[in-house]
Amino acid sequence: MPYRAGADLSDYQRQRCRLDLYLPSTETPFPTLVWFHGGGLEGGDKGEEMHRRIGAKLASLGIGCAAANYRLSPQAMYPAYVEDAAAAVAWTMRHIEDHGGDEGQVFVGGHSAGAFLAAAVGYDPRWLKAHDIDADDLAGLLPVSPQVFTHFTIRKERGVANPQSTPVLDDAAPTQHARADAPPTLILIAENDLPTRHEECAYFVSLLKHLGHPDVAMRVAPGRDHGSVGDIVGGPDDWTLRQTLEFIERCREQRDR
Repeated sequence: MPYRAGADLSDYQRQRCRLDLYLPSTETPFPTLVWFHGGGLEGGDKGEEMHRRIGAKLASLGIGCAAANYRLSPQAMYPAYVEDAAAAVAWTMRHIEDHGGDEGQVFVGGHSAGAFLAAAVGYDPRWLKAHDIDADDLAGLLPVSPQVFTHFTIRKERGVANPQSTPVLDDAAPTQHARADAPPTLILIAENDLPTRHEECAYFVSLLKHLGHPDVAMRVAPGRDHGSVGDIVGGPDDWTLRQTLEFIERCREQRDR
């Protein structure tokens, strides 16, 4: 279903600015995870088998899932895809109650590029403020193997030499917006993740703790690589699923106190 509306939308926006809802069969209001696919901000789709499996599994466990697409580079440049992510989150916060969900229990997560979007929307308040929503009203953030420096595709758009390996920290980086009052955050990365991904995320978590954030952690998925860690409901040991469920349940309990 579309999460953006208006006569001024381009055909490309109408094509990409859509989400799929996976809803639990329950009579009580449920938490919901807004989930963004990966693909380097240049590819990927909510309809891929892994994302359909994530949505269906979470729904079977009593957690709603809003799997969202967004515009991609180079058809759209920064900040278009971040604006889309914020619009998808805002739509979910405003409409999930109509589908049986708890509007006060909306989590945001994603894998790789989708994790970058989740962190950007959760840590930089301006994106949700454009929709008259306070980012601090999010129940929690679950970025899986995120870039928290400026994403390499944004570097490429800006003409940075060797964008894959040249670190940039500017206003597009979630790290630049680290703050103690951000929502609870659990970062999952893989034991065999991409080069420097551990160090980048560890710096972000360390900075947040230094600033006084009371609920932030990074956990390493044993035996996983960058691709497989994104399947948060898969794996022979269900490690990522346990981490996800425990995080959501703990955040729910804290907000209910």
